[in-house]
Amino acid sequence: MAIGTIPETERKVLPFDKLGVIIAALAVYGAFLAPFATFRANRIVQGETRTILEALPPLLGYGLLLVLISGAAIALLKTAAAVRMAAAVAVLVALALLIGVSADHLMPADNAYARISPASGFWILIFAFALLIADALTRLAPGPGIRLLFLAGVLALIGAMLVTGRWDGLSILKEYASRADTFWAEAGRHLTLALGSLAAAALVGLPLGIVCHRVDRVRDAVLNFLNAIQTIPSIALFGILIGPLGWIAAHVPGAMAMGVRGIGVAPAFVALFLYSLLPMVANTVVGLAGVPRAANDAARGIGMTDLQRLFAIELPLAFPVILAGIRIVLVQNVGLATIAALIGGGGFGVFVFQGLGQTAMDLVLLGAAPTVLLAFVSAMVLDCLIEMTTADRGWGQVA
Repeated sequence: MAIGTIPETERKVLPFDKLGVIIAALAVYGAFLAPFATFRANRIVQGETRTILEALPPLLGYGLLLVLISGAAIALLKTAAAVRMAAAVAVLVALALLIGVSADHLMPADNAYARISPASGFWILIFAFALLIADALTRLAPGPGIRLLFLAGVLALIGAMLVTGRWDGLSILKEYASRADTFWAEAGRHLTLALGSLAAAALVGLPLGIVCHRVDRVRDAVLNFLNAIQTIPSIALFGILIGPLGWIAAHVPGAMAMGVRGIGVAPAFVALFLYSLLPMVANTVVGLAGVPRAANDAARGIGMTDLQRLFAIELPLAFPVILAGIRIVLVQNVGLATIAALIGGGGFGVFVFQGLGQTAMDLVLLGAAPTVLLAFVSAMVLDCLIEMTTADRGWGQVA
């Protein structure tokens, strides 16, 4: 052994988790240095921030700090993944419950104009312990079924908070209460745009992808064209479509009766459809190209025709990659549908742009929060389905 070196057996390994150090630092900052809630005299004035101890009754305030310190300590130390998961869930449930309590605690009596909303500290804490859950899930490596059950539990918690009225005092729910009918009408338009354009892209993109897989010249021309469409900014594409669709509405009999107009849902739908084609076509081509040659040779050997091989062998084996394309399209369209409000297409973007115009950030959040939640749920569900189908077939990588 060289002079001055320390034997491996004598080196002390610090019991700290590397990611846990970051999570603990975020938790400490969110709990002690950042505001927990914001009080505003009305929906548009500048707010006054409140710490945890100012936003909650003393007993609940100190209790939440104790829960946060315990959760941060578990994240900081090298603990079992199941313990980390339990701690993160406990902290997030406590935050979900007590942010509603803070609204009731801070709201002046007989005041219909005051607004209480979560402040930066609350969101930092949510992020920190959501990161701890993600880390624990990675270490536990649960199957897709367990992850779907976990997602269902999270959605059930959010639903319970909404149904029981625990969050009714928060400003975002007050914005919702005055716009409930409009909210659900715009939610329907948002889903119609996102899912309808996805269905149209699947009807066109899958056959087009099959043709592109079989014919090289067609593949090069189609993919180059679709790549060019993807480079056009969404606002610009919406604007480009206004002229042609307006002309069709004015000159084609029955077009306006079918909803075709220069502004509104029609240009938004067409734009989302065009953006959706590239992932659908490209993933279909990649999926079919990845079908093992031995599978096709075996199918030919038993006398299958080209059409039989396509539906019985190639498409089933390529399905996980095609499903990955569907995932990309759905998450993309959920986000892009928000911008459709700028041309009268409706959707959650209506609240986002109304809120920006009125400097009412809670109204912005009313549109942004369900959009983010919808995109997250779509991505997680389809990720699990992709994993299930890939495992069933036991081959291939998903693009």
